[in-house]
Amino acid sequence: MAEVSWYRFDNSSTLSHAGSEGGVTVFDEEHPLGARITFERDTHTAPFAITCGIYGWMMHTRFIGLEREACSQYDLMRSALSVLLDRASESDDGGQQVLMDGVSAFVETYP
Repeated sequence: MAEVSWYRFDNSSTLSHAGSEGGVTVFDEEHPLGARITFERDTHTAPFAITCGIYGWMMHTRFIGLEREACSQYDLMRSALSVLLDRASESDDGGQQVLMDGVSAFVETYP
């Protein structure tokens, strides 16, 4: 598996602005294989929100009350998305089955 780096979404233009959950965007990153993950603080629903998606496959948001937990979960989710995207990109069938199974497992792991 090749290590692929995440990069700042839209050259960091979204940072410090309202995110999809009404909070302030702290981190907003995109993966070159087609995913995005965003970390917000002070959302309408909870102190922290992590929203992530794999383009064309899923969008998923988690609400977390504690900053330490939210930061830890952001890192874990980002890593898990990387692994899933790498596995899908290496699949012989174009990654369809890997993504179908992987998205379900991801949402179960990070409810």
